[in-house]
Amino acid sequence: MSTLCTTLVTASCLLPSAGASPMYEASIAIADGTILDIGPSSRIMQEYHTENHIDLGQALLLPGLVNTHTHAAMTLFRGLADDLPLMQWLSEHIWPKEAKLTAHAAEVGAMLAFAEMIAGGITQFCDMYLFEERVARAADTVGIRAVLGEGLFLAPNPSYTAIEEGLAKAEALLSQYANNDRVTGAVMPHAIYTTSPELLESCRDMAAQYHTNIYIHAAETAQETAMCLETHGKRPIAYLNDLGLLTPHTVLVHCVDVTSEEIELLAERGVCVSHNPKSNLKLASGVAPIPAMLESGIPVGLGTDGAASNNKLDLFSEMNVCALLHKGVGADPTVTRATQVLDMATRAGAACLGQSTSGCLEKGNAADIIALDLSQPNLVPMTNPTSHAVYAADAGNVRFTMINGKVLYFDGSFTTMDYPLLLREVEELQASM
Repeated sequence: MSTLCTTLVTASCLLPSAGASPMYEASIAIADGTILDIGPSSRIMQEYHTENHIDLGQALLLPGLVNTHTHAAMTLFRGLADDLPLMQWLSEHIWPKEAKLTAHAAEVGAMLAFAEMIAGGITQFCDMYLFEERVARAADTVGIRAVLGEGLFLAPNPSYTAIEEGLAKAEALLSQYANNDRVTGAVMPHAIYTTSPELLESCRDMAAQYHTNIYIHAAETAQETAMCLETHGKRPIAYLNDLGLLTPHTVLVHCVDVTSEEIELLAERGVCVSHNPKSNLKLASGVAPIPAMLESGIPVGLGTDGAASNNKLDLFSEMNVCALLHKGVGADPTVTRATQVLDMATRAGAACLGQSTSGCLEKGNAADIIALDLSQPNLVPMTNPTSHAVYAADAGNVRFTMINGKVLYFDGSFTTMDYPLLLREVEELQASM
């Protein structure tokens, strides 16, 4: 007698995780948002039955992609100011524009980001920005998996006028979503140059109190390092270490300007790194020494950064650039192999976000599943699923996105958002901003 499940998903090929052997003519049985079983369709179809069988035909099933760093609402600033250095880009263009940001605008901008990410196979993301209570509400409504934190700055901003208010907002988010199975809070001081030792210590203590992660931009540019040396007499990594911020519950975003000794320290402390190759290249911040970090055992995930500095939220593009960039810079075609890079975008990325049940397709894990259309010319012939995911695929090949067992995107249609209405709201905001 077969077992009832909520959903069966079938496709011609399935890759459970980076480095795993592909399965052909495979199926996944799902119940209550969790993977019950996975294997050859001939067996799964005999052992399970459902009224909701999704047969995707010529498709590649993959774990949902994990975006370890973005600023979702910054989709509203896409293309605002290109081809500038980081500090000039921030001070002359982004910060003045952000001064006009409203809670409604942040929510609409975040919704646009969700649409882009879901349609591109991203099932989970980490967001640091303003008005995060509205971003969290939208994420919970849409059904995407998220780790969110109010960006904490000393300077007044549209979300709060004093840092005490910012810390209160961060703590409220942690409390409100403490028991949510998809949306969780975290502590996110913006950067060394926008905070103080006292603020960073408060962030450290809050993260410890709530048993959550800290995320911070760190060692992004040589200019940042020079500023840290001038202000604090230390390089960024040493400064954070002395404040007790380098722990297995810390994710450092960018980590471009780091030495071999600092890499050893990060590995020793168990710190995670979010690598944002396209944003770093566009802002000419430099190239993070990712091969050395991977060699040292540092957990590394991939991030897109915000749409204002990328200019898109596409992890397939990010994987491709990551794999090629480090080969070219290091003059070594064997580094950042496709298996490593796909792992960064899935299992390792989920681990960086403190998620142990996503990032790979196996029994007991969350049913966060995407499918690529293998009839598309750039994916024919399908000789190596891992290679195709990193070197050949793009976000436009995604035809199916499921999060927590619920289909959010299928063949160009969103199931949990009114996309035409969202576009109209974005247009209205652009006219007013």
